[in-house]
Amino acid sequence: RYTTAGGSNIKNAQPFDVLYKNMQIALAHNGNIVNVKNIKGILEDSGVVFNTTSDTELILNLFARNIKYGEVFAIKELCQLISGSYALTITLGNKLIGVRDVNGLRPLCIGENSRTYVIASESCALDAIGANFVRDVEPGEIVIIDEDGLHSYKIDTSAERKMCIFEYVYFARPDSVIDGISVYKSRYNAGKIMARENPTDADIVIGVPDSGIPAAIGYAKESGIGYGIGLIKNKYIGRTFIQPSQKMREEGVAIKLNPLRDVLEGKRVIIIDDSIVRGTTSQKLVKIIRDAGAKEVHLRSASPPVISGCYYGVDTPSKEHLIAANMSINEITQAVGADSVGYISLEGLIKATGGSGCDFCKACFDEKYPITIPHNI
Repeated sequence: RYTTAGGSNIKNAQPFDVLYKNMQIALAHNGNIVNVKNIKGILEDSGVVFNTTSDTELILNLFARNIKYGEVFAIKELCQLISGSYALTITLGNKLIGVRDVNGLRPLCIGENSRTYVIASESCALDAIGANFVRDVEPGEIVIIDEDGLHSYKIDTSAERKMCIFEYVYFARPDSVIDGISVYKSRYNAGKIMARENPTDADIVIGVPDSGIPAAIGYAKESGIGYGIGLIKNKYIGRTFIQPSQKMREEGVAIKLNPLRDVLEGKRVIIIDDSIVRGTTSQKLVKIIRDAGAKEVHLRSASPPVISGCYYGVDTPSKEHLIAANMSINEITQAVGADSVGYISLEGLIKATGGSGCDFCKACFDEKYPITIPHNI
């Protein structure tokens, strides 16, 4: 998990573990708890102390407080208190537990290898260890695995699926299938739809490694323009979007990507990125390609304009730092130094996944949040 709550330091690294009555409890969490300040304040007033600034430690504390009544009761009580997105994996003695929030904002799936069960955020993790995919953990579901097998319980029968659509845009690996939807296929389809929505004359289509490549292949296929590899990724550099500071993100782009001058020089280039968030990295991308001799640079985003921040586990900035929330398309084109800029429509992105609008959280694109956000978050 990358940093969305608390600081990026070793103390906040997961999983968190405690010893409770000589029984080891370990917990890992993907997501973001939006009311963590309120709950933490109440617990601290009652004498509870915390060793970290992570919301995962808070979840573990709340779980342990009621474990004497049984793990199902403890989880249900926990879920009554916390608000936000969470996919949890817990080990409790010889039991393996998975929990997904009532909206299913973050992914969680179950795999099986011989007589061994596995719980993971993405199906690609199952492939890596030779496990077979069994099914996704449903929104609002508790899964407990013990020596008697797999047991399922519901947190809330009124759960409404609101999977984060940005998982398909950027976060998930392309070789994963989440809630029955292929990540690769959704990105490829997004590129094809974008070619119809934002056509332009060019000599080559390239993708920003790695998450922009499937959309670039789809764009090239639909447009009839040749696809090429124009940027080489430094395999020793991590994903720039999830770096903990903007300065590190910008520096990361410069050392992460190296242009192929032989491919780009003298060409009209369409470059496909997964998204345009702050705009500063897009500006650096365009400059890298121009400096490699490109005659024209046309930037296309495989996600709609990001106009609002995310509070559910995506580290997007506040609205004043989002380029699409503050500029028109023409202004964005000038700001990043491109010859043109285009985005896939929200309707196009939903169509690319094969889902329906009600299946997803799209708050970063339409400002419709499925969970109320506290003012003091």
